[in-house]
Amino acid sequence: MSKAIRIHQTGGPEVLTWEDIKVGDPGPGQVRLRQSACGLNYIDIYGRSGMYPVGDLPAVIGMEAVGAVVAVGDGVEGLNNGDRVAYPMTLGAYAEERLIDADKLVSIPGSIGDETAAAMMLKGLTAHYLLFRTYPVQAGDSILVYAAAGGVGLILCQWANLLGVEVIGCVGSEEKAQLAKDNGCHHTILYRDEDIPGRVREITRGSGVAAAYDSIGKATFEASLDCLRPFGVLATYGNASGPVDPFSPAILAGKGSLYVTRPTLATHTSTRELLEQGAQRLIDVVATGQVKISINQTHSLSDCAEAHRQLEARETTGSTVLKI
Repeated sequence: MSKAIRIHQTGGPEVLTWEDIKVGDPGPGQVRLRQSACGLNYIDIYGRSGMYPVGDLPAVIGMEAVGAVVAVGDGVEGLNNGDRVAYPMTLGAYAEERLIDADKLVSIPGSIGDETAAAMMLKGLTAHYLLFRTYPVQAGDSILVYAAAGGVGLILCQWANLLGVEVIGCVGSEEKAQLAKDNGCHHTILYRDEDIPGRVREITRGSGVAAAYDSIGKATFEASLDCLRPFGVLATYGNASGPVDPFSPAILAGKGSLYVTRPTLATHTSTRELLEQGAQRLIDVVATGQVKISINQTHSLSDCAEAHRQLEARETTGSTVLKI
């Protein structure tokens, strides 16, 4: 028997239960993984709370982890027992062992440790699609990053800075502002105390930003639109404050012929080509030290309820890893 975190009903952190599960042998195209660490992401909270469906209950939640292959199913090529691999966006990560389709896995070089690998895949590939696909940034652009001291935010700030972009970050405290600045953010806005569009216009000398990467959702949607330059792009990619309310596309005309998109990492990893392209870029910048993964909280997987509570309460910075 193996252990996993499952939910038998949706709700608060108290619905997370540590219990025995049966894993079984890998089927065609699958491998069995013995995992060493999982990443914690806001999408885990959406699944636990019922905002995002996770299928039939009880269900193992969690979307990214790192581990070693311990059994290989028929038809799997390029993976052998003992290989270290990681993955994003595959439900069922909160487990000591699991079955997973081999084409969802990415090989991890020895220069990247297990905890870093567990923390970097979902958040790093999110930063990748935002910067390279949703709005492909150009050197000299200005962008706005919400939750700039969070897991995705710190990666976004570093990577955008590496690409020659001026980064403006929204944060909730002076301590988080300093952390964001230490990771490539050029200007910070204390969103609780300052007018976000006003500060953005001040920083950009009235022009606005090329793109706003907004993980907050409902509470910041209108402010994000008001931060954009003409033809600017709002990528609303998270729902920390709830989903964005329905709106009339006509408002985009008067604000400067703006673009709004709701991207998801699931689409950007939906083919092997897309996954490999993003993963290779991410591994390259992490392995060379150009982008660092800040792991500022660790918990045992069996104690992940406390990790969920801290993340929802905005008490965390950088990434959280759940150790197995």
